[in-house]
Amino acid sequence: MSRKNKRSLKEKFSLKNSLVKEALSEFLGTFILIALGCGCVGQAVLSRGAHGGPMTVSVGFAMAVTIAVYVSGGVSDAFMEYSDGKLEVTGPNATAQIFATYPAPYLSLVNGFADQVMSTAFLLLAIFAIFDTKNNSVPKGLEPIAVGLLIIVLTCSLGMNSGCAMNPARDLGPRLFTAIAGWGMEVFTAGNNWWWVPIVAPLLGGVLGAMIYVIFIEIHHSDPQSGEENDVHAKYELTNMA
Repeated sequence: MSRKNKRSLKEKFSLKNSLVKEALSEFLGTFILIALGCGCVGQAVLSRGAHGGPMTVSVGFAMAVTIAVYVSGGVSDAFMEYSDGKLEVTGPNATAQIFATYPAPYLSLVNGFADQVMSTAFLLLAIFAIFDTKNNSVPKGLEPIAVGLLIIVLTCSLGMNSGCAMNPARDLGPRLFTAIAGWGMEVFTAGNNWWWVPIVAPLLGGVLGAMIYVIFIEIHHSDPQSGEENDVHAKYELTNMA
């Protein structure tokens, strides 16, 4: 009787609509990505480098992506101590960059846009390779680890200019949070109105990277044998890539 009740409870609460299930999975995965990834940045910034730095941010954010992929397949008093009670977007005590990306002082909008397009293109090109069963694909189940290592490479080589957002979800949501949590509308005007670049550029870069891989690699694969057609679409079922 108890087993029947347990099955009934599961059937009562389990979602049947695939779109709703995917949306819930994306929500949880993105939450984990932002919470753990921005936590790494926050620890490095608020401790003034005593408990983290560029390498821990790179590795930490990459592992946040890895965990988020596996799962989906708060503001503390430290802010006040760090910035003397002020939530600043720019300057030596700025804390807004914990949540969203901002350009380095020397970076122009044009160069920053190109930077984001290029980094996201590399990201998608490599992800297509990782999940390409016709190429030297990663063993099943280890794909998130490979993606995490990919994020480390990208942030170590291309992260200095603006932090390698490479995903609108990684930047826009946290930026909106800072706007309403005390930092104000300066989060949208800082960096010569930088806010739109991490949204638009990754979209273009993702398409560019995918096209490059398809044109240079994928279309040249031999035709799949009988029974292999179902594997072709597996690499497109990706969630919560940063």
